[in-house]
Amino acid sequence: MANVCIGINEFRSKSTRIEFAEKDRLRHLYMIGKTGVGKSTVFQNLCLQDIRNRHGVCFIDPHGDSIDWILERIPRERLMDVVLFDPSDVEFPFALNLLEARDEFEKDFLVNECIQIFYKLFDPGRTGIIGPQFEHWLRNAALTVMAGPEGGSLLEIPKLFVDSAFEKKKRSHLTDPLVIDFWTKQMAKTSSFHKSEMLNYFMSKFGPFINNAMMRNILGQRANSFDLDALMDDRKILLINLSKGKIGEINAHLLGLILISQLQAAVLKRANRSNTERTPFYLYVDEFQNFTTDTFASLLSESRKYGLGMHLANQYLEQLPDHIRGSVFGNVGTLLSFEVGAEDAKVLAREFAPMTERDFINLPRFNFYIKLMIDGKTSNAFSGVTISPEPVLADGSMSSEKVKTFNRLAYGRPRLMVEEAIQRDL
Repeated sequence: MANVCIGINEFRSKSTRIEFAEKDRLRHLYMIGKTGVGKSTVFQNLCLQDIRNRHGVCFIDPHGDSIDWILERIPRERLMDVVLFDPSDVEFPFALNLLEARDEFEKDFLVNECIQIFYKLFDPGRTGIIGPQFEHWLRNAALTVMAGPEGGSLLEIPKLFVDSAFEKKKRSHLTDPLVIDFWTKQMAKTSSFHKSEMLNYFMSKFGPFINNAMMRNILGQRANSFDLDALMDDRKILLINLSKGKIGEINAHLLGLILISQLQAAVLKRANRSNTERTPFYLYVDEFQNFTTDTFASLLSESRKYGLGMHLANQYLEQLPDHIRGSVFGNVGTLLSFEVGAEDAKVLAREFAPMTERDFINLPRFNFYIKLMIDGKTSNAFSGVTISPEPVLADGSMSSEKVKTFNRLAYGRPRLMVEEAIQRDL
């Protein structure tokens, strides 16, 4: 088992590599620090080491710079293992369908995640914008759209309420008595006025994605471009470029939430396998608070058993909901902090004793404090400095273009073909 190097510890003129063992990595790593202090450098270096060690990885980048950095350094022998999901490539859109499920367990899980995603996007404070009635409509509509051999996409949900022929076709495949009752007893007996009033409110939440050509072409396809189960088992390299500057913040958040939900479903399905069949897979997520639903806390506690090691980063603790923050400090084995603000320094000083608040506030750039998990036990806090970034390969830019071309052909579909298919479905 190959260890990876997080950074270098300097003590009494002696330099020691800070190595992270594979068995300890499944207890996860959480990293915090202001922007520009070196968080991306740590993630990039760790991910590149994983790639060279022939591990499977997924890197979710909300800025795009880290993906570009990694692409220019991927070894030639691993170029064909790369799956590059870049939503801004509108000419060959990938398909990302949250509602593609292969069994009843996955169907129920993804529908629940779908509801949580709408809460996250439109009502994170649970103020009532997304309430029980919206949730009830969305749950039954999603289960209806998924019925039948051809399945359905997230963007087909509004069609159920405005196209009676489509509704009838989908209802013919239903077997769940509760969903059948929703249409035959509740919706059939709802007055036109109340139905119209609710419908406008319901449909408005889908408008931002249906009316955006880029998102419509990604979310409107029924069959996903890649299978996360297979990518994990085959040790592939999944690079996800969610640059908010290119695709917009709400679009980046939605796509990231869908990907994390699908990854969570794939991880939980590993429960049916023996430990020897659970190939280790490493996830890197910067600004992870934007891509977490209420079920993410359970992923932190459960994923270790199923071979998923998570590396999470964000800028300050206030970004995390209380239950996610509690899960991070309760379940993550390795904690790493760069320079932080005064409020976070108070919390971290308690976690990293004997370090003081002043120590965290005055940390130089690229320097950090770390509590490292070693043989299943978290160490006392000590200091470190990041490794200098690897140089670009001689043919780095050429390799990057090869990856992009291969991915267009292997996983994307020409835009005109996608638009014609979606036009028929919607």
